[in-house]
Amino acid sequence: MTANDHGGPARAPAAGLCLATSPDSWGIWFSEDDQQMPYSRFLDEVAAAGYEWVELGPYGYLPTDPEALRGELARRGLRASGGLASAALHRPDDWDQMLGVIRDVASLTAAMGAHHLVLIPPSFRDLKSGAYTESPELTGRQRAAMYSAANQLGRILLDDYGVRLCVHPHADSHIETQREIEDFLAGTDPGLVWLCLDTGHVAYGGGDNIDLIRRFGDRMGYVHLKQLNPEVLRQARERSLPFIEAVKRGVVVELPAGIPDAAAVIAELDLLGVPMFVIAEQDLYPCSPDIPLPIAVRTREYLNRCGMRAWPGKGVRA
Repeated sequence: MTANDHGGPARAPAAGLCLATSPDSWGIWFSEDDQQMPYSRFLDEVAAAGYEWVELGPYGYLPTDPEALRGELARRGLRASGGLASAALHRPDDWDQMLGVIRDVASLTAAMGAHHLVLIPPSFRDLKSGAYTESPELTGRQRAAMYSAANQLGRILLDDYGVRLCVHPHADSHIETQREIEDFLAGTDPGLVWLCLDTGHVAYGGGDNIDLIRRFGDRMGYVHLKQLNPEVLRQARERSLPFIEAVKRGVVVELPAGIPDAAAVIAELDLLGVPMFVIAEQDLYPCSPDIPLPIAVRTREYLNRCGMRAWPGKGVRA
């Protein structure tokens, strides 16, 4: 099955991969933003689109009281795949404040029965204006601090919450290019820190998703599956566009219309033979509230034909 094939025979089930979705695919990037839909509509539409697992998204968008959130998910037949946070691990002076926020996210994640916390490094450009907020390059000392902090945080999350730290490469961040990803993995403890492979952000940074899966399969803890429009990506590189501007121009596209080849990524992940969440994503911020639901349905149908399903119970890599 090719990446651009919406029809044809269904692929054999990807036995180790559990299909989920996230708020990102509904244009939700922030805990509060007047361009985002209410969380109740988001959860209603996730269930209506046929998903059973959902990432919790930016802390504070969904209810942070565990009983309230558990009820909101349960009444729609939904379960949580993991939590999401952002932290500047290269800034030792921020450690205490950062750890307090991460503990809140980890506590809620564990309370929902999930075992993964996706950590996104902060952008060196403002997420709304695109202006530079710090240097794109870290010093050797800053990178060493980042690796050490990741190990320390990974230990805390495992010991205190039973949650795995899955660090997410991201456009306009200090973990973006393939070299930066490889250096990060080499500099951190494989028993404490895993990779959230985001196929779109890896491609945005010029990386090779298939190569990363083949060489670092034992570090794959979680996956965000997304694709890019090659022409918009070319424009972003040539003009040094901030990621938010590239998103507004449509750099992230509906599966399976872009790069990398989604079916090939799924097949390669399946060869690892380990249970793993794969989160279908399309960055849509900001977008009309009527746009996400039809896309989410088509995306699920496509991934079902690729052999991906929601798991009926526990067993996903913990």
